[in-house]
Amino acid sequence: MGVYFQNEAQEIEAVSQEKTLSIYNLIMDGGLGGQLIIALLFILLAVALYIYFERVFAIKAASNVDKNFMNQIKDHITNGKLESAKTLCANTPTPTARLIGKGISRIGKPLDDINTAIENAGKLEVYQLEKNVSVLATIAGAAPMIGFLGTVIGMIVAIHEIANSGGQIDIKMLSDGLYTAMTTTVAGLIVGIVAYISYNHLVVRTDKVVYQMEATSVEFLDLLNEPV
Repeated sequence: MGVYFQNEAQEIEAVSQEKTLSIYNLIMDGGLGGQLIIALLFILLAVALYIYFERVFAIKAASNVDKNFMNQIKDHITNGKLESAKTLCANTPTPTARLIGKGISRIGKPLDDINTAIENAGKLEVYQLEKNVSVLATIAGAAPMIGFLGTVIGMIVAIHEIANSGGQIDIKMLSDGLYTAMTTTVAGLIVGIVAYISYNHLVVRTDKVVYQMEATSVEFLDLLNEPV
């Protein structure tokens, strides 16, 4: 019985190794054109993952606002301690704090001017939050097309081999073209899907931070509108 299980485990391991080698061979047997395209797609995948994780950490830090932040701002403004309020905003490294700090620096001017200053500062903060996110959208659209380019190149290679075969078609002669056609398409779709999902996730996370900024700005303007 022990020998049976040992043999079965060895067979499973052999199958696993065969699958790994088959994927490797699938890439290596795709010809130079297919290898170059897959290398380009791997670079695009690395860029997409780097942008995604870098933006995730940046957006997470931007959304980390102390729940008592606005209460402290309200106390400082109510007591006329504008410098303390500015210091609090300066020591809080979040987009929301920077918006409030911009509004506090305009206190004494008409509310429309304060609102305009906050809106302009908000546009800059949103731009910083969305930094390089558009690159993900570009990769999501370009990667499948690059993969399809490899498919076309592979089919051209296959047709060229058929044309030069003198009427005798050998599947081994077509293998390079077919491998290129298959591997580049799959690789392009995988990179495109990963970039597309990453892009949409970042958009959702960014929208939440923007909503938080807008809500805090409205709360700040309402505070300035309160009767003394």
